[in-house]
Amino acid sequence: MGKWPALDKIEMIDGPVDDKTYDHELRKLQTRLLELQIHYLHDRRRAVLGFDGWDAAGKGGLIGRVVDGLEPKSVHVWRIGAPNADEQGRHYLWRFWQRLPAPGDWGIFDRTWYGRVLVERIEEFCTKSEWKRAYREINEFERQLSDDGVCIIKILVHVSAEEQKQRMLERLDNPHKRYKIGPEDFRNIARRKEYLEAYDDMLDRTDTDHAPWHVIATDNKKHARLEGLKIIVDALGRGMTLSEPTLDPVVAEAAFKMWGWTPESAKEDEKDNDKKNGKKNGDKK
Repeated sequence: MGKWPALDKIEMIDGPVDDKTYDHELRKLQTRLLELQIHYLHDRRRAVLGFDGWDAAGKGGLIGRVVDGLEPKSVHVWRIGAPNADEQGRHYLWRFWQRLPAPGDWGIFDRTWYGRVLVERIEEFCTKSEWKRAYREINEFERQLSDDGVCIIKILVHVSAEEQKQRMLERLDNPHKRYKIGPEDFRNIARRKEYLEAYDDMLDRTDTDHAPWHVIATDNKKHARLEGLKIIVDALGRGMTLSEPTLDPVVAEAAFKMWGWTPESAKEDEKDNDKKNGKKNGDKK
């Protein structure tokens, strides 16, 4: 804890990213994510990815690039808004417990339990003693998940006030993006100073070894997406050696009984196909 400078003092990553470099790096990282997902499925490991940050900071675009190309049945994106009537009568963490991933799955949260110490703190939806107590409760919540084998990745996406303004104006100018902006956005922007203080407290008090924060500070969306994917790939793959998943013997036996298939026959078929493809390519030359 205590490693973060004030959020508005963090150096912003600037400079353009050319399309060719961006597309190449994006595909490489997404391929790696899919490989990791397959191994998490095989090993029945779980991961929780939490995204917080300013309105129009690019959380949705980053999440979209994370899930693009993944096996959809085992990844779940939860877009967190105001609690509904049933959730309001329970502890604020209850609705997150209900959305935690099953073995082998990844749970992605577009806004998280940190709303307690951000919007609920600033809008006074809870008392001062309640949001102050929440730091300890959240750390304990994340410790429980980590101790149970869940990989926790927390990303805060930060943009400058000027860039946020420009993105909001773009939404207003584009009829197809106006649904993304509402009156509460202007209220939040007007209270940026209060949010900066809340973010600084959050980083200082909930950045732990088992659930560290990762801050992406850039006004460039391509930089943000690549940086976010790199963070996620590194965190998910930490301590893991990727190897070819083993075949379930029961499945192999069923395939043999049904079609006479064996791993050895599959290798022979692969060699034959390679020879055929090599001959075809040679004929074309």
